[in-house]
Amino acid sequence: MNTLKRKFSVIGCGRVGICLATFLFKKNYEPAGFFSKSKASAKAAKAAAGCGVVFDSAADCARAGDIVFITTPDGVIEGVCGDLMRQNAFGPKTMVFHLSGAHSSEILAQAKQSGAVVGSIHPLQSFAPYEPGQASPFEGINISVEGDPDAVSQGKDIAAALGAQAFAIPTESKTLYHASAVVASNYLVTLVKFALTLLMETGLREDVAFDILSPLIQGTLSNIGSRGCTRALTGPVARGDHETVSRHLTDIDEKIPEFSALYRLLGTHTLDIAGAGDGLPEEAKKMLAHLFKQT
Repeated sequence: MNTLKRKFSVIGCGRVGICLATFLFKKNYEPAGFFSKSKASAKAAKAAAGCGVVFDSAADCARAGDIVFITTPDGVIEGVCGDLMRQNAFGPKTMVFHLSGAHSSEILAQAKQSGAVVGSIHPLQSFAPYEPGQASPFEGINISVEGDPDAVSQGKDIAAALGAQAFAIPTESKTLYHASAVVASNYLVTLVKFALTLLMETGLREDVAFDILSPLIQGTLSNIGSRGCTRALTGPVARGDHETVSRHLTDIDEKIPEFSALYRLLGTHTLDIAGAGDGLPEEAKKMLAHLFKQT
């Protein structure tokens, strides 16, 4: 890890910016400046970090740091970076990072005109409002880094200082990386809601349905981790049990038709996983594929 203490500035003092400043402090990184659209937010970041200066302009804030974190909402990162470049806020050795998961470091390209090095750091974590004395939300999580080679190296150091594990991805793969995170987190919620809705049709409350399904969900995740997706797959599709699947579809089509297309779509992709294993008869594959065909 880099032993040189580096000063950093935070532009955009929301949940992520405040947590970043707080938990990087005294980890070979020193808060130099804070700027936010709301001055109260910048003051809150300074108070949480324990030192640093609240600036009246983003440009002055950026000039104070060797590393500049632009932690504004995603939609304004590129514009903020451009404004800072036009105000000569970046030096030839400045490292500029954003923390967006959806965008790559390419939206910081304007900073390169000043000789700055650019990258992105994305913690795979959701952030609650900072509370004094709270545990670090970075500890033990995974953080993706991408961008210029020096930025990737520094990003890995930052992740290590935060107690996280870093992994590097190609810049051109950032969008697919983010889509993966959305599927794993957001769409998992949708899938669980689907399962709960089916069970609630038996007359159970949602909280009771979740308590019933939770051990199954956790066990499946554990099996995926230890055995991989193909070997973790169980159930009627893995067995080639087209009769059970047919009954599922009959009831879903009749009672909860808004989920019919989703069941068939998931079944189609599950059949692909089952087909990658051993022992699924060809005739069963054909019958299941016919059942899952969208009507």
